Formats: sequence, C-alpha cells, structure tokens
Amino acid sequence: MEKKVAVVILNWNGEALLRKYLPSVIEYSNNNLANVYVIDNDSKDDSIEIMKNNYPEVKIIRLDKNYGFAGGYNKGLKEIKEKYIVLLNSDVRVSPKWLEPMIDLLDKDSKLVAVQPKILSDRNSEYFEHAGACGGYIDYLGYPFCRGRIVADIEKDESQYDESKEIFWASGAALFIRNSIYKQVGGLDERFFAHMEEIDLCWRLHSLGYKIKCEPKSTVYHFGGASLGYDNPRKLYLNFRNSLFMLYKNLNNDVFYKTMFFRLLLDGVAAFMFLLKFQFKNFVSVWNAHIDFYSSLKKFKKDRIEIQSKSKIKNISTIYNRSIIMKYYLFSLKKFSQIKNFIS
Repeated sequence: MEKKVAVVILNWNGEALLRKYLPSVIEYSNNNLANVYVIDNDSKDDSIEIMKNNYPEVKIIRLDKNYGFAGGYNKGLKEIKEKYIVLLNSDVRVSPKWLEPMIDLLDKDSKLVAVQPKILSDRNSEYFEHAGACGGYIDYLGYPFCRGRIVADIEKDESQYDESKEIFWASGAALFIRNSIYKQVGGLDERFFAHMEEIDLCWRLHSLGYKIKCEPKSTVYHFGGASLGYDNPRKLYLNFRNSLFMLYKNLNNDVFYKTMFFRLLLDGVAAFMFLLKFQFKNFVSVWNAHIDFYSSLKKFKKDRIEIQSKSKIKNISTIYNRSIIMKYYLFSLKKFSQIKNFIS
C-alpha cells in the first residue's frame, strides 16, 4: 500500500536530538499512513551513523552543505513524492494518533492546504510552546502571536483553545501541508535562511485563497530553542530582518506605505529600548537587520510584483487589524482570549 504522508525532519549536527526525539516519531508515524524522512544538512557529527545503525526504517536524504531551515527543506523535499508532507522539528516529541486528525481534515477540504497540531512545551507540558502554541496570527504590522502566546507571555493549556480554528500561520515546528501546493508556490523562501519563513509561506497561501487551520485533536511537544535560544542576538536579527522581508513581499498596495512607516518606527523604538537597557548586542542585531533589509529590496521587488499580481484576497480575516505590541505593553493584554472581536 502506497503511503500518502511524509514526516520530514531537518537535521544539522543533531545527534542528541535524534536519539531523544526520533523514537517517538518512528513509533507513532512509521505505519501504513506515513514514511519518516530525515534531511541532513551536511552534519559533521555522528547523526548519519546513529540513524543507519539504530533507525534503519528512516529514509535519509543527505545534502552537500548546510542550507539552513528553508533551503534544507526545499532541496530535500524535491525527492519526496507523498501527497502530504509534515515539516517536523528535530526537537519535537509526538503522541499516539497525532497524524490521523490532521490528515482527516486535509482529506475532507480541498481549500485547506496547511494544518498544525496543538504544540505544547516539552520543557513543561502544562504550557503551550512559544513557536506556534495553538495556532499563529500576526497583527497589521507583522508581529506574530498565537492562541496561547502573546509576545513573551505563554499560557497554561487548560483546553481553552481546543476548538479547530482557522489561523494565519502554522508553525514550522509541525507543519502539515499539501506537497503539490508547497512546490507550486515555491516552498519556503531560502533568503530567510531561518525564522519567519513559514509565516511568509502561509501569507502567500492566504493571498491565493487557501485556508490554514489548527487542529488541537492532535498534540505534539516541542522543546524549542534547540538551534538558537530565544534570547540569542542572531535569532533576534533574523526575526527583525525576515519580518521586514515578509511585509515588503506580501502587504497589499493599499496599506503598504502606511504600514511600513509605523513598523519601522516601532522597530526604532525597540532598538532605542535595547540601548537604554545596555543590551548592545540586541541593539546591533536590530540595526543590522534594517541595514540588510534596505540593501536587499531589489532582490525582493520581483517577488512583490508577482505576489500582488496573483493575489486573490486583499483583506485576510486572520490578520489582526490592531497593534498587538501596543495592546500588550500599554493595555496589559496577556492572553489571546482577551482580544475582542477577532476570529470569533
């Protein structure tokens, strides 16, 4: 029987993570529904030997160098033919029956192209995990947040978001997507290298009229920060830079200049606050992010023109039309459930 799901893990020097997390993926995925793949970004540790010796059922795709998160997946997925692919971080523990609810949703609705499960923290499973929680959204300035996580405040999972819901972005930590659509839209943007690329991908999908959901009937546990810690200056740089790339590519013409003006202004405030706190590395990260953004505009201009010409949806309902940053810092909005008149 031909399997229609490919669970695909991207690895780079992650032998410890493979030992810890791969067994659960194999146990609950390597059945008549799914094949398990590992795309290896030219690891220099013993990752390949560990898989060959201990997990022979895993299909290994070896790349010639480290292409980052986006490039690694794009190049490795060229060899994968299954109908549905699951981009799964190497630090994710899955649970029994985690695949079935997701595939059932995709099978039933052809306009639904991507789904994510409920993502809890593998550090403390009572709480949601930062990168995705129970489904992702952005505000009109491009700042991401989730059902279960606003800025740095992470909620305890008390089944408050257990309803299957349309979302703006599905986390790249556990992203189910139709293989044909992923390849049709060009996959993840490799210029991002890492961070925010799944949000950019989801925005492009929305603009074409497709739907994305979170299905909490499926649960996974993400350790998080295994590649770069949440307070790492490199991570901060990538998040600021890639968020600007994403806005430049995807904002519709009606709101482009106004939105970019306010976003750049807020980024300036953030950089100034880092200076006041003597967090000089973080200040430099924001500064470098903006320098690289301005110097890269020509590279993204073609993408912007193409996306705008193909866009079928101008006003996406899962984009919050207020500033989540202002709500958080000025009005103490700490929980997703406190947001009024949004995604009822």
